Amino acid sequence: MEIITSIKQLQHKSISWIRQGKSIGFVPTMGYLHEGHEALMKKARQENDIVILSIFVNPLQFGENEDLDSYPRDEEHDRKVAEENEVDVIFFPSVDSMYPKRLSLELSVVRRADVLCGKSRPGHFDGVVTVLAKLFNIIHPTRVYFGMKDAQQIAVVDALIEDFNYPIDLVAVPTVREEDGLAKSSRNVNLFDQERVGAPSIHQALQYGRQLVENGEKSKSELIKKVRQFLENKSHGNIDYIELLAYPKLELIEFIDQQVILAVAVYYQKARLIDNVVFNEKGDKTLG
Repeated sequence: MEIITSIKQLQHKSISWIRQGKSIGFVPTMGYLHEGHEALMKKARQENDIVILSIFVNPLQFGENEDLDSYPRDEEHDRKVAEENEVDVIFFPSVDSMYPKRLSLELSVVRRADVLCGKSRPGHFDGVVTVLAKLFNIIHPTRVYFGMKDAQQIAVVDALIEDFNYPIDLVAVPTVREEDGLAKSSRNVNLFDQERVGAPSIHQALQYGRQLVENGEKSKSELIKKVRQFLENKSHGNIDYIELLAYPKLELIEFIDQQVILAVAVYYQKARLIDNVVFNEKGDKTLG
């Protein structure tokens, strides 16, 4: 495994691999790797000749009330995890190398960003697509890998690839879960015992909503009402949102007649957990 910090060095290597006919799988992260990231690396390893993992805490996607400096970092741990998952290259650029001067051009996400978690994080996805546009031009990946736990990010990346004609396949990897169905997250350790007991109800509520559609429910308002009642009876947290939207366009709908995402966010005392399920108008799970 090789660790590269130079943009030009990685560009030259990537172009060389492409000329040799090799496929490149790319896993973009901000480090502090966990089992969700490992699932992405494993999938990339299965499907590509070369696997590149980037670790870059991108300042552009942090808002005014979000502390960039306190974002968790553990480079030694990340290197060990990457090596165990047979990554070929870790790209470890500095902020100064990625943004040596103020950008003359700025990317702005005008659709798919002002709903779900993006509603409370204005500008976040502008930062995401900006850094990804740079990384795509540095690495020239064949495929890029994201976890379905952050389905809104996948929808935004899908738009970036489509709108800017990147010749990249977007691979959505299923959410990694605990045995009781709770989506794996570094935030889970912040749950108190009683909260942890009730937290799997988030996933249960999503499956309940999907089953309602499977049994014939087509009304968005009725579905959300029933899922909310289910969650309020079982969870020890405060519901931030329960939303159902067309997917991946993330557009408002009133009736379920296409592929949709049912997404939930719940506040606990020291953590905010998110989860989702994507299914079609028949209630069949289609992604993740």
